[in-house]
Amino acid sequence: MADTVVLVVDDEPAFREGLRQALSKEGFDVHLAEDGERAVELFEKIHPEIVLLDVMLPRMSGIDVCRHIRTMGETPVIMVSARSEEIDAVVALEVGADDYITKPYRLRELIARIRTVLRRGGVVADPADDATAALSVGGIDIDPDRHEVRREGGLVEMPLKEFQLLSLLMANAGFVMTRQDLINRVWGYDYYGDTKTLDVHIKRLRSKIEQDPANPQLIVTIRGLGYKFTV
Repeated sequence: MADTVVLVVDDEPAFREGLRQALSKEGFDVHLAEDGERAVELFEKIHPEIVLLDVMLPRMSGIDVCRHIRTMGETPVIMVSARSEEIDAVVALEVGADDYITKPYRLRELIARIRTVLRRGGVVADPADDATAALSVGGIDIDPDRHEVRREGGLVEMPLKEFQLLSLLMANAGFVMTRQDLINRVWGYDYYGDTKTLDVHIKRLRSKIEQDPANPQLIVTIRGLGYKFTV
């Protein structure tokens, strides 16, 4: 069986080489890019199965590289940043990254996250299994077959993970979904990370479907438990 092809994009030579050696020992076929433009060039040439992408890059930012990748398909992307500001995570996930990790991190954690994303194949078991037909709740219409969300008739652009999360919440409207259950069913039972990713996605969903995101009426927080889509 051929090795999994990984594209590592980072402007620090020592970091790139360290990852090349570590991931190669784990059985990955590693390719390296030192800047954003080279990353796009290599991506289109080698068609990697996963991309490990730094946020801060010369010539073309990691965010723009991720946007470009998303115009070409659903290749899994894990964004990496030396910064810990929430805005980095928000933007990375908004443009379609599958996961986000900050430096410094433990190598075993990174490898675990890579394997988790690969096992999902970039797309988790569809949470719309709970809702194979179109749904309409609280003025929000969602069509899993067409991957469309409409708010009061207007089309709402929504990345894959947000769409999956909204599908799951709406399919279980009126019932509390625990934070762990949401993570398990959208990101996978073997997700290796904290709950920041869920928080960011809920925040982004509210900004798109709530009349007043600061005072949500559709996706409400149930303190100590999780979230509920109200009916």
